[in-house]
Order: sequence, then structure tokens, then C-alpha cells
Amino acid sequence: MKKRIAYYALGCKLNFSEASSLTADFYSHQYENVPFKSEADVYIINTCSVTETANAKSRKAISKAIRKNPNAIIIVTGCYAQLKPHEIAEIQGVDYIFGTGQKQEIEAFIDQLSKQKTPQIIRKNFKSIDGFYPSWSSGERTRSFLKIQDGCDNFCSYCTIPFARGRSRNISIEKIVEQAHEIVDAGFKEIILTGVNIGDFGKTTGESFGKLIQALSEVEEVERYRVSSIEPDLLHDEIIDFMIEHPKFMPHFHIPLQSGSDDMLKIMNRKYDTSLFRHKIEYIKQKDPNAFTGIDLIVGVPGETETLFKESYNFAKSLDVSFIHVFTYSEREGTRAVKMEPKVNSEIKKQRSDLMHELSESKHLKFNESQIGSTRPVLFEHSKKGKQMFGFTDNYVRVGIPFDRNLINNISSVFLENLSPENFINGKL
Repeated sequence: MKKRIAYYALGCKLNFSEASSLTADFYSHQYENVPFKSEADVYIINTCSVTETANAKSRKAISKAIRKNPNAIIIVTGCYAQLKPHEIAEIQGVDYIFGTGQKQEIEAFIDQLSKQKTPQIIRKNFKSIDGFYPSWSSGERTRSFLKIQDGCDNFCSYCTIPFARGRSRNISIEKIVEQAHEIVDAGFKEIILTGVNIGDFGKTTGESFGKLIQALSEVEEVERYRVSSIEPDLLHDEIIDFMIEHPKFMPHFHIPLQSGSDDMLKIMNRKYDTSLFRHKIEYIKQKDPNAFTGIDLIVGVPGETETLFKESYNFAKSLDVSFIHVFTYSEREGTRAVKMEPKVNSEIKKQRSDLMHELSESKHLKFNESQIGSTRPVLFEHSKKGKQMFGFTDNYVRVGIPFDRNLINNISSVFLENLSPENFINGKL
């Protein structure tokens, strides 16, 4: 009888990409993959630690698996497992804790694992993490997240990612192109390139992100590529040119700003200033006024005075962006920000977050309204809500039309008719 294995991933798309590949590996080992809410013989929880809330959600998922089957083998991996393995080891019922550098070893060990009286911690210091676990997601049949890079060398003052995932590293362009072929062979129409700091691609192979996207553009069967978050100092104008001009690459940019104050950017140990960031947004919009531009912003980092927050808010307001992904600072043990002053209390952080969210909503609404009356290509997904189906245009506008099974996982030209109360656009074939 096959052993049942259940996998749960929290946090970023990179985690979900790795989850899919691990699940596929276990399937090839004759394990039966079952939903996480089911009773399984083995549970693997791929944790996140970007905030204290993420830690809490990870602990909750671990406890849920233990309650579901106290006799199951409980394996915990991911960023929380790398950063705080001993905290996880205090949860009664956990058997194995694999650091991020040992994630790929789970498959090799799986047949040898058994219930443990004391949790076994299998983990390297972050400076020793050097492996790369190739992965792509297969959870939905329309889009796949392809991991091209891992780790980060930036050591921003508020961030634990270099400690959780190690230094920047990647596999070769040749191997990534091979994976792109696998993805389209599996029926996917769109590939999203993902990683921790994807613009840093090439450090370990002597290649570059620009050469990578050029090579991927030559994979004839792929219809669409999107690029996930890319640092502004690594988003060279030549890359923007290529993405705007090449039909396979979608006019969709996600660029982390983090603060619109130059003083705060220095405090955060970011590698650019607001002048460079403004140039990137303006250059994109000059090349394609309809391109989607999303940005990330953090509020409440220690040192963010009211004056510096207002600078950040006003700068973000002045940019022609389509969406702002707002994060509230969460203290991360081991980072420089822990010792920085002045602290921002939770009430003020919430007020600042609310203001930024309101700004984001107004910019997103304005962008969506600007697209009404145009005709754009839409890739329709499997999801159905009521009598409608949904998909995204090339420039990342969510579009709804009456459900038609024949349109699933197909790209169709759609007239963008009017804005719905839920801020998606009603389309017409």
C-alpha cells in the first residue's frame, strides 16, 4: 500500500514552486499525494518567516498536521526552519527539521525517516548554503512559477532572507531553458520567472538576466512570460526595452521601492535612490503607457519619522504606478533594524499602512479605468465564480466574462467593457 504524503507551503511563490517539485518527486517514488487537510502518513510543511505573523501561521500549520495524525512523520522545512529550528523543535510531535539548504535532501531521506522522540535538526549555517533546488509550480494548469535564482547578497537592514536562504546563486541558462520546455509540455501557457533576487541572476554561472530572457524568448512553444519582483538597480533599461518590445514578455513590471525617502533608503541599506527609481517608472511608461507597474513599500521601519514617512508617501503618490503592495514592518531577530531608533509604535504603523493602502486602491482604480475601451489578449483560468470565469490581460488587468469551458487555458482577444464593483473589468469577446 502506498504511503500518503501531504505538503503545505506558506509565504512566497518560490515556496510554492519548490512545493510542487517536491510533490512531483514523491509521486515518482510511488507515494500517494493527498490534500493537507486529509490524514497522511507524512506531512511536509514548507514554512515562511518574513514576519512574526508568518512564523505563527507556520506553527499553526505544523500543529494542525500533528492533530490530524499524531502518528504521522512531521517534516518542517523552509525559512522558519532555517532561522529558528530550536523554536520549532519545542512543538511536540515534530520529527525532522530541514534547513533551506537541505530541502532537496528530503527526497533522498524519505524512505529512511521514522517517528522520533526528539526532533532531528538537519541544517547548515546560512554561509554554507550553496545548493540549488530546481523547481517549477504545477498547482494550477494555466500559469507556472519557474525558479531561476535563490538567495540574496544585499543584507537590507530589516530583512532575514540572506540568513534564511543563503547567498545569491543560480543554475545555468541551459538548464532553465530545459525546464521551460518541460512546463509547456505539461500544458502551461504562461511562465512567471521567480526567485529571491532575480535581477542578480548569473552570479554563479557567469551569465546575466538579460541573456536569460533572450534565451527564453527563443523557446517557441511558450506563449507568455512574466517577470516577478526585480530590484530597480538591476532592472537595466536594456531589460525594459526587451520586455516591452518582445511579444512573449508581458508589459508587467513589479519593482520594490520600500521607501520613497532617500534617508530611509539609506537606513534600510537599499542600493538605489528615489531619482533612479523615478527614472525606471518614467522610462517604462514612456515605452508603453499601458504597462502595469506595481511597487512594494514598507511602513514603520525603525527610523521612519513622520517627516520621512510623508516624504515616502508623497513620492509614491507622484509616481505613475498601477498598484502598491504595502507591508508593515515586523521586527526580525538578528537584523540591524532591531537596534535602530526611533521605533514606530503599532498604532502609528497601522495609520501609515492604511494611508498607503488607500493610495494603492486609488492608483489601481485609475489604472483599470484607463484600460476600459481597449482590446487586450486575456489568458483565461480554470477558476469560476458564479457564472463568470476570469483571466489576466497581458498588462495584468483582471477580466471577467460569462463562463465558457472552451476558453479555459486559452488566450483570447477581449474588449474591456466596464469596471465592476469588485474592481475587475467586465470583458466582451
